[in-house]
Amino acid sequence: MPKPSHVHVPSQLFSSGFSRIAFAFVTPSTVSVTATLFSLILIAIAGLRLVLSAPTPRYYLNYDNNTKNDHVQQPFQVQVGLRPYYLVDNMDEGPLKQKLQSCSEKTSKVSKFVVGHRGAPLQFPEHTRESYMAAAREGAGAIECDVTFTSDKKLVCRHDQCDLHYTTNILATDLAAKCTRGFTPYDVATGTDATANCCASDITLAEFKTLCGKMDGFNPNASTAEEFMAGTAKFRTDLYSTCGTLLTHVESIHLIDSYGRDFTPEAKHTEVQMPFNGYTQEQYLQDIIDDYKNLGIDPARVWPQSFVPDDVFWWIKNEPEFGKQAVYLDERMETLEGYNMATASLPALAQAGVKIVGPALFALTKLDTDRKIVPSEYAIEARKAGLEILPWSFERSGWLNQGGEYFYQYIAPVIRKDGDMYTVLDVLVNDVGVFKMYSDSPATVVYYANCMGLP
Repeated sequence: MPKPSHVHVPSQLFSSGFSRIAFAFVTPSTVSVTATLFSLILIAIAGLRLVLSAPTPRYYLNYDNNTKNDHVQQPFQVQVGLRPYYLVDNMDEGPLKQKLQSCSEKTSKVSKFVVGHRGAPLQFPEHTRESYMAAAREGAGAIECDVTFTSDKKLVCRHDQCDLHYTTNILATDLAAKCTRGFTPYDVATGTDATANCCASDITLAEFKTLCGKMDGFNPNASTAEEFMAGTAKFRTDLYSTCGTLLTHVESIHLIDSYGRDFTPEAKHTEVQMPFNGYTQEQYLQDIIDDYKNLGIDPARVWPQSFVPDDVFWWIKNEPEFGKQAVYLDERMETLEGYNMATASLPALAQAGVKIVGPALFALTKLDTDRKIVPSEYAIEARKAGLEILPWSFERSGWLNQGGEYFYQYIAPVIRKDGDMYTVLDVLVNDVGVFKMYSDSPATVVYYANCMGLP
């Protein structure tokens, strides 16, 4: 898209040029009329100058694909699209549905309650410029960059260090030869899935930037690399997956900052031995923070996070201004034993300086004896320990007419259709007390947040 042109009107035109034009018409026979007319002109000019000097709106649409933050700015209007209306219409009748229906014509605003999980990956290739722009347009108050590194130790946005084979077109390029493990087709005789393993750390930053982002997914039954890459989940779409623009961490900061949104950088599990060619885990954690410091980003706008407790503790100790908002992403509750251990450890985490935990959605709710959705033991203990809760991730389960699977596993018996997700969200907000929410389709939660008066 070509960039709109700036139209600049010098202020001198109003302070002198119009005055000269007005005086040119003043003659002895028209003094009284001209004086009145001139006064009206000056009043109009003063009003116009006030309009021209009014503060620029906070949120903007970014047209540039650069890292200099010199983008063209236009007033920004949040648009939630059609999905929230579909979900509300799909709900059971009751007070919550009526409340959400009452907000159908309300002007949408940016909500700090909502975090764009990898951008807006329900429709756009994750961690791409296009996905981040969509998350901003849908009103997410913060947008996530999962941070990993290339072979030349440059920070980039990818969900995993080794996910290029299912989130980019690398297997269709010459760079496939550099993958840790190349494509192996499905073996009919043994029933072994097709595989590949391509890491950001396999290639340089310059090489990384030549790739196209695609929708997350792969086909395990593939006989060719092209078939392997064609694995988009049925509930997502390839409509906008022509060639997503991959981003460095710094580029993501510039882009997200251009919309005035906050940041949730995640330090990823490293899948290479650390130190990596002399690059230590500590330097990696420091580099993430330094990118914000070097760009003058207020630490209050940054929520660094990691699934590794030691990463969070390192930030708390070494970068306290950023560390006080560090999020411990808790994935220990995959088994009942792990769930109980995680729940019991919450007071100790708080004592160690952790202020925010980020569990999966399912860990925060359960069914009581009346099959009513209520806060889980984990949720109750987290609040008792004084911990804030930032769960992940709404709109990642696909269709809910089969119980919602992973993200709704503890309440699956009462999950029957897509509209039920708003019922769950209402419990998470009002009973669990989450302070932010990740979403793969930010508009879904933005609509709820706007309607309920959340920040």
